[in-house]
Amino acid sequence: MNKFAYFSNTNTKAVSIENFQKEFRIVGKSKEIRDLVDITMQVAQSDISVLIYGESGVGKEVFAQAIHGYSKRSAERLVSVNCGAIPEGILESELFGHKKGAFTGAVDNRKGYFEIADGGTLFLDEIAEMPLTTQVRLLRVLETKEFMRIGSETLTKVDVRIIAATNKDLQKEVDAKRFREDLYFRLKAVSLNIPPLRKRREDINELVDYFLNHYSKNNNIPPPLITNEAREMLINYNWPGNIRELKNTIETAIALSRSGILDVESFYFMFQSHDEVKDNRNLPVHLHRSPEDVDREMIYRALIEIKKDLLDLKQLVFKNTQEISNESVRAEVSEVLPFETVEREAIKNALNYSKGNKKQAAKMLGISERTLYRKMQEYDI
Repeated sequence: MNKFAYFSNTNTKAVSIENFQKEFRIVGKSKEIRDLVDITMQVAQSDISVLIYGESGVGKEVFAQAIHGYSKRSAERLVSVNCGAIPEGILESELFGHKKGAFTGAVDNRKGYFEIADGGTLFLDEIAEMPLTTQVRLLRVLETKEFMRIGSETLTKVDVRIIAATNKDLQKEVDAKRFREDLYFRLKAVSLNIPPLRKRREDINELVDYFLNHYSKNNNIPPPLITNEAREMLINYNWPGNIRELKNTIETAIALSRSGILDVESFYFMFQSHDEVKDNRNLPVHLHRSPEDVDREMIYRALIEIKKDLLDLKQLVFKNTQEISNESVRAEVSEVLPFETVEREAIKNALNYSKGNKKQAAKMLGISERTLYRKMQEYDI
């Protein structure tokens, strides 16, 4: 989603849950989803703060869009901010803006996201990643509706509705002194807890059809057929990455399909190559596969192994050379690339492999997403 988004005001007349879901692309017929939609439609009409819980990939931002789009603020901006993706040192400047000369690099006056969202809605994703010092300023804005730009001596008033989201238990974060208790209670006026996909498997079929049609429409191709056996496999899979993983899986299977028919083989090799194959999914084992399918699976597995090789590079650079007695081998060791070069290449390879998905790349490299952003800035990637 773009940082700034607009939605038509659909609240001029009452709408059904079904029409609401269609309008805001909330797919699912399970009781859990319908109950969440019902609550969303009620709270959207007020300016009350909303805290959305859910694992990564369950669709927290979709519900934030729905709350804004069905509210009286829908004609104004919805500004989406990922608190975990912005380096700690510049997060306050991004949120509250700054005056020219306030710090090195502040060459102009700049509005922050609060000013940009004035009159509309500010969606703070990954709120648990916000530093404690920034939490103090956020709480003040929520209570007084005013703040100062960094380097400014005058107050700026704003009228912004806050929707926050997290995949962490904020009560545990409060207990661990990583999140302010007063801010927690201020944000959780209304809480929406979106269940993971594995706990509402009855929605998977509808989501599969939605992503099939969506991909086909965007790429101007006929929707592929999917066999009942393949659907059964998708329903039984645990989906640790939730809806985001299902979407990527469907799109990858369509892109690799040559027949226009998605069967068990279209998905099987992807699941088997998944790093988290530890859990008990009881996926069926297919012994009779064509040479082409075997080759394709081997290639995919080889790509997965690249990730492990990249993670091992750091250790190779710091091998203890004292144990190497052979002089010729010492000559080889002297040619080891500098750590910065290896790290830069590892990051570039991870980004290429994940097709620019920074969250996936960070997971592959074994670092946080915030660290990845910092390293990308440091190495100008």
